[in-house]
Formats: sequence, C-alpha cells, structure tokens
Amino acid sequence: MRILIDTNVFLDVLQQRGDFYAPALTVLTACRDRIVQGGISAQSVADLFYILRKDYSSEERRKILLDICQIMDVESVDKGKLIFALRNEAFSDFEDCLQAECAEAWGAAYIITRNGRHFTSSTIPAITPKEFCSRYLENHHGA
Repeated sequence: MRILIDTNVFLDVLQQRGDFYAPALTVLTACRDRIVQGGISAQSVADLFYILRKDYSSEERRKILLDICQIMDVESVDKGKLIFALRNEAFSDFEDCLQAECAEAWGAAYIITRNGRHFTSSTIPAITPKEFCSRYLENHHGA
C-alpha cells in the first residue's frame, strides 16, 4: 500500500508535538520498515528544510531530509501539477492541492495528514496518522 505523508506528520515527529507524536512516529516507522510504501512530495522536502530552521542547524536538516529521502519515495512537483493546482479553485490551500496532485500521480491509497478537512476535494482520501494506525497498522505485524 502506498501512502503520501503530508508535511505536518513529519513535523509532528521532528518537533515531538504532544499527542500527535506517537501515531505519526508509528506511521513513519511502518514506512521505514517497509510495512507500507511511504511517499513525500518534493514540495514537502523544501518546506521542511525551511520550517525546521528554528529547531535544527543546516547540517542537521540536510541529514534529516537525506534520511527521509532514503526511506520515502519522492514525488516531483512539475509544471503540470503546478498549473493544475493553480487552476483548481476547489482547494483553498495551494500547497494542499499540490500534495493531492502528488498523491494521485504517485498512486497513493491515502494522504496521511492532520488536516483532512483541507483535502475534501482530493480524489485520494485523507486520514490522520491515528486513523491509519487503527485501520491498517494494528492488524499488521503489531506496528
């Protein structure tokens, strides 16, 4: 099963965000352990490098993102996806529309995000890490 991980899920782990940390970590661990095939958009890699500047040095961010790129498939953001997202008024958030476009192009079964309501116009269902863990991971290898 392919799942595209939204930026906020990575942030939940890397910034150890309270109650969101454990389910997000479980999802990323399942990707690392190849229980599911994880993906990330190229846009998320750029966003994470920028957002994490307050928490990590440039060297640390580069290592973290290189590690993520070793674990996850990376779906490109090309001209076609950009134009579609710019023209798609069903999404109020451009970045979320790009995520949905990447998920669809990559063939993801789900977008894993804490902001499911931002993806109501997506052809790929969006669910939280907690929902994904309870629906799928709890029945596979005790993850």
